[in-house]
Amino acid sequence: MFGSIKQVFPSTTFSVELDNGHVILAHIAGRLRRHRIKILPGDRVEIEVSPYDLTKGRIVYRYRAGEERRNPQRNGQAPS
Repeated sequence: MFGSIKQVFPSTTFSVELDNGHVILAHIAGRLRRHRIKILPGDRVEIEVSPYDLTKGRIVYRYRAGEERRNPQRNGQAPS
């Protein structure tokens, strides 16, 4: 899912408005923390939503300005 950062909270938690209009609470994935990727309000991000609580998720990718959406390839497989 895709969205944009609306508000920043302490401890790398963010309010994200999804493309469908819903607002969820999301935290940064470990890979983004490890590489010290900075996320600011207004940034476009890719989200993984929890199947157990649809109001929470994980930010897995931050898009640069003007960057197009990427095609996710899971487990090394080509997109079908």
